Amino acid sequence: MAKITLDNLAHSYLPNPKGEDDYALKELNHDWVDGEAYALLGASGCGKTTLLNIISGLLQPSQGRILFNDIDVTHAPTTERNIAQVFQFPVVYDTMTVRENLAFPLKNRGSDPGYVAQRVQEIAAMIGMEDTLDRKARGLTADAKQKISLGRGMVREDVNALLFDEPLTVIDPHMKWELRTQLKQLHRQFGHTMIYVTHDQTEALTFADKVVVMHDGRVVQIGTPEELFETPEHTFVGYFIGSPGMNVIPAKVEGNRAYINGAELTLARGYGAPSGKVEIGVRPEFARLSDSEGLPVKIRRIEDVGRHKIIRADCFGTDINIIAGEDDEISTDMTRVTFEAARVNVYADDWRISGEAA
Repeated sequence: MAKITLDNLAHSYLPNPKGEDDYALKELNHDWVDGEAYALLGASGCGKTTLLNIISGLLQPSQGRILFNDIDVTHAPTTERNIAQVFQFPVVYDTMTVRENLAFPLKNRGSDPGYVAQRVQEIAAMIGMEDTLDRKARGLTADAKQKISLGRGMVREDVNALLFDEPLTVIDPHMKWELRTQLKQLHRQFGHTMIYVTHDQTEALTFADKVVVMHDGRVVQIGTPEELFETPEHTFVGYFIGSPGMNVIPAKVEGNRAYINGAELTLARGYGAPSGKVEIGVRPEFARLSDSEGLPVKIRRIEDVGRHKIIRADCFGTDINIIAGEDDEISTDMTRVTFEAARVNVYADDWRISGEAA
């Protein structure tokens, strides 16, 4: 297990980057705690895999250092970093049996045969492949091969870190849930430092202790699922986390008042007079339709998704979403929306402003 330190780390795929826009991974300075499970979450092309490959040693960064337990491994090859990595598409040895595939990392390090047999059996049970241990990998389905890849990544107990690059892409939905649960159990049992790359917020939020949200090559927030939901530090986090995501509405803010197209909204905190692109952000869960108070809205449609209703509406030209209870009555005279003041965040140029007690 290892504490992973990213020190002034950045990477460009261009030979002579001229400015920040030329960097696929913009400057990072973070310590990732020994033994925690992290998810790297973001849209395709945001830099997740680039960062993972730098950590694993498959890619040398353009600048900065990476340290495992305060030891500089920036230029150390993958073999010297004592990590296990599972890739998006299955990597297996077709001529070997499932048992031989799972045992390979241990046999390659000269482990005791009795321990190898025991550990292979444990991992086979974890990935649901006990009945196929003596089958050749050739001819197995893509999701079965990916389970072998996962198992081979998890079979060693002595690794500094386990790295997963969207490993459940080819796994069927029901098996995804089971494997995520098993990965969490493995983490609780052995306390490996785990880093899991995904673009799926459900995978990230159900797997990780801390979620690292990336956008445009930059880490915009590291936090628990609750922190990402309650206080998104960047508008992208609010948009990307949640279904539907946070409502972001252009506003003018003065002290503890926000003005939206002239309509006034009272805030729970004071924000001075922020400049730049100023917006308020509030999640659909903290918005309520009203017939008498709040901002004017025009309801476009109502979607009943079983557990609740999602109201799609327009507020001064901005699309917003409001979540109502399954049994809530929505009448035609409900043409206004109110927000829970304590749940409204204020953003300047996409970054959250803390504010002071009003």
